[in-house]
Amino acid sequence: MKVKVIIERGNDGSYGAYIGSNNVPFGILGDGKTVQEAKADFLNSYQEIRAYYLETNKKIIEYDFDFQFDIASFLAYYGSILSLAGMERLTGVNQGQLSHYVTGRRKPSRRTIEKIENKLHEFGKELNQVEFI
Repeated sequence: MKVKVIIERGNDGSYGAYIGSNNVPFGILGDGKTVQEAKADFLNSYQEIRAYYLETNKKIIEYDFDFQFDIASFLAYYGSILSLAGMERLTGVNQGQLSHYVTGRRKPSRRTIEKIENKLHEFGKELNQVEFI
């Protein structure tokens, strides 16, 4: 079963990963200084729950986790690679607006989220076709 895991950046700059659905009979939280640490902690917690279920003869469903960012956390995490000016050129969303999303002063509309996501996916497909000679 596929389960959405949300990655969010905390006010202190650390990252957290948590289950974003009610379809799972337990909660898992992973945290760390980086996204990779938060994911690893999350997956370790899942393995601990699996071990507990096996020890107590409880049935556990195997889950496939789909890690997803909220916009502010994505922009903060990839900010050292994709500048806000570059993101503006790529997505058409004003750099000032993007800055507000990073700081949490504003939240993007669903339409803006979809616009950013679609443009990033297009860019990813374009990068996937790059070949050097």
